[in-house]
Amino acid sequence: MTSNIWPATLHHLRRDSPEPERLARFYAELLGDRMERLEDETWRISGRDRELLVGRGEAGAVPYYALALRDGAHLERVRTALVRHGVALERSPTPLFAEGAFAVSDPDGRRVAFGLPRMVKVPGAGPAARLQHFVCASAQAERMLEFYRDVLGMMESDRVMENSGLAAVFLRSDPEHHSFAAFRAPQSRADHHCYETSSWNDIRDWGDRMAGLRIPLWWGPGRHGPGNNLFFMIEDPEGHKVEFSAELERMTEDAAYRTWPHEQRTLNLWGSAWMRS
Repeated sequence: MTSNIWPATLHHLRRDSPEPERLARFYAELLGDRMERLEDETWRISGRDRELLVGRGEAGAVPYYALALRDGAHLERVRTALVRHGVALERSPTPLFAEGAFAVSDPDGRRVAFGLPRMVKVPGAGPAARLQHFVCASAQAERMLEFYRDVLGMMESDRVMENSGLAAVFLRSDPEHHSFAAFRAPQSRADHHCYETSSWNDIRDWGDRMAGLRIPLWWGPGRHGPGNNLFFMIEDPEGHKVEFSAELERMTEDAAYRTWPHEQRTLNLWGSAWMRS
């Protein structure tokens, strides 16, 4: 099976907050990145291989995230495929993509933008770690799987099952194990976003940075089953989780998905796990 979306990479996402400047300053200090005000109380935090927008809105929310495509022909191919599926195309919500970008809404109402970056990334002073994936919790995990796999064209990498029920699903839009995942939960919400590093030593260095900033590790270090990556997580001031990862599994476009049991060891091979349901 081939995918029109392949390869697409997570370029940036938007975090909303009732206090956007305060949250933007937290992320700028966390990552060691440049912070600048755009318009309408939107802040851009930009660094080496990572972009983040922070705007005014509901605490903890991620109203959209944005996937960068290879070129104009790729963008048009994705647009055409979505129109054929009968998907309503929306105006792009992001200032970081060039003209021609567009968005669609997933079953939870979160927008996914597609486009080509137009703003040059500015190197930051923090350690290397590129923005790599976004994860949500959803009260309709099966509908999310159908939309992201069958409509958007992402490839399913792993699913977590509790008896016959879907507890989590991981999907990729490029060779890395997942650029998006959804966990079953009583309420739909943003779950976390992740920065991928190059090695265990980088995880150590980011952990030391957290110590210097007096930010406690919320979960980890550990190793996930799906993705096989090393990780730890922290919380931002509104409880949204931020993950730092290394050694994320790589898969071919046509690799079949695997199935895992819904248990703590699946989510952390080394010990206890954050169970969303």
